[in-house]
Amino acid sequence: MAVSESVRQQISGLVASHRVVLFMKGTRRMPQCGFSAQVIQILDEVAPGYQTHDVLSSAELRDGIKEYSQWPTIPQLYIDGKFVGGCDIVRDLKASGELEQLLAADAPAPKAPQIVLTEAAARAFKAAMTEGDTDVLRLQISPQYEHDLFFGPQEPLDIQVQAAGLTLHLDRSTARFADGLSVGYVEGPNAGFKIENPNQPPKVVELNVEEAKGMLDRGEIQLFDVRPETESAIARIAAGRSLDSAGMDHYLRSLDPSTPIAFYCHHGIRSRGVAEQMLSKGFKKVYNLRGGIDAWSQTVDPSVVRY
Repeated sequence: MAVSESVRQQISGLVASHRVVLFMKGTRRMPQCGFSAQVIQILDEVAPGYQTHDVLSSAELRDGIKEYSQWPTIPQLYIDGKFVGGCDIVRDLKASGELEQLLAADAPAPKAPQIVLTEAAARAFKAAMTEGDTDVLRLQISPQYEHDLFFGPQEPLDIQVQAAGLTLHLDRSTARFADGLSVGYVEGPNAGFKIENPNQPPKVVELNVEEAKGMLDRGEIQLFDVRPETESAIARIAAGRSLDSAGMDHYLRSLDPSTPIAFYCHHGIRSRGVAEQMLSKGFKKVYNLRGGIDAWSQTVDPSVVRY
């Protein structure tokens, strides 16, 4: 289907809006597909000032950019107004060094972040070190904010951070998302490292039914039922508001994004998907009822019919 002139002009404007422009699924902080996440990780290292546009926000943009570029897949990268390619091409250009050449200059090294290591964490790392081993202590943060601490080779472009008498090595992408990060260590049967990163975007929190009941009783969350009317007619949680068109358009969307909201369905699968969508809409405190209304019936209120 041919792209309309208005959509073509819109895309032309977006391409011209910044030197490096990426059309992707999701946002820079929350990619919605693995290929988009891979390109984000590459660009974060070599071109921190780039612009992204979420094709999932508009069917016209999603279809239009494919026609505009004559390229069938997303993501799509533009540099200096010219189409470069998708994930495989960007990855190959990065491996060959050509991507840096396209950008005309290496990206400036990011400022070394402030990282806090507790004494317990520092002791655990020191105990794991082997004398004479040339590997260094590395911290890595993926585009999805998955954190990894491990011993590995030093890389030429590493950012080095001193914390609790130890040196942490970070790649450039990780350094941009690590400022203010703290690493602790929990002793006991479930011993392990505990990482808290203030830069990490909100995530859907799974609530068991007892936790949800307590929060509802205290007025701390608003609960929404994502099931269709045919299921809601069989059984429902009294405190839940139906997420039909009225519940979505005339109530949920009117809430302040800081309002804590929770979702439930039959077993907690469909509601998890809706909760993820609400994060992308800007809500900060989003919960999913683990086990759904079935778990509620078994544990909290046996008068709720199971089906």
